[in-house]
Amino acid sequence: MITRTQVRQFLAVVDGGSFTRAAQLIHVTQPTLSTGISELEKHLGTKLFIREKRRIQLTEAGTRFLPRARRIQREFRLAEDETATSQNPAEPIILGVLESFSSKMLEDIVAAYQSSGRERPLHLFEGKEAELAGALLSGQIDAALSIYVPSSDLPENIVLFEEPYLLMVGTEHPVAGQQIVAPESVSNETMMARRSCEILAETSKYFTSHGARPPFSLRSPHDDRVMQMVRAGLGITVAPASLIIEGVAAVPLEGFYHRRTIGLIFGKNWRESFIDGDFLIQIVETHAKLRGPD
Repeated sequence: MITRTQVRQFLAVVDGGSFTRAAQLIHVTQPTLSTGISELEKHLGTKLFIREKRRIQLTEAGTRFLPRARRIQREFRLAEDETATSQNPAEPIILGVLESFSSKMLEDIVAAYQSSGRERPLHLFEGKEAELAGALLSGQIDAALSIYVPSSDLPENIVLFEEPYLLMVGTEHPVAGQQIVAPESVSNETMMARRSCEILAETSKYFTSHGARPPFSLRSPHDDRVMQMVRAGLGITVAPASLIIEGVAAVPLEGFYHRRTIGLIFGKNWRESFIDGDFLIQIVETHAKLRGPD
């Protein structure tokens, strides 16, 4: 039988990115955490993590288990809330967020909603595009900040902004400030891979087709970390324009025309379920649509 403790330990490893950090997050010793994960894997009959010296990543089974684990954890919390008070708690608005969505934009959206005093709490569900689409379809989340795909079946979805994927370099890098960069001019550079990137395969193919097979100094699912390491001079990367931070320059790559459109995608019962929905839409449009990259 899967216990809540095991689910909590599994999610801590996913969110913390390592067993050491996960143990700190949930205030247990690392051996206790490792034992709990091993017991969960034994119960499920499969490995959930690929353990490497410097990092861990989910196995295919772990990736499938993740949304279920989050749903289990959510149900536990809802059960606690319902039994902790005689009043029924307000149902949360669960907003899905694309892993590669700008943290700064998300921070502004959440801060504005939290300070509004609205009755319904705002909860976040982070995932890749396909995971968010599945969560919307199943009703696990109510709306999502994700890749926008036009659909006649979902006419209310809102386009927030369109942006290009650009080469990200430190502001002191020789190509910083150029109007456009030929791939050959950075073919000998050290690169960093954003594992959350929706066009990771296309980016790799682009550089390979131009004879560039660069070494990689970092492969990370955390965009904020990658951008900070670009600023620190560890390497360069390709990322959407909205992820740029102070100390980083964004330069177009010659012949690299990939773009993405970010939208607010609604679940099928959005209008019927949420009185505060329109207010959240206004906040999202203010902090994303009106401030998105050109």
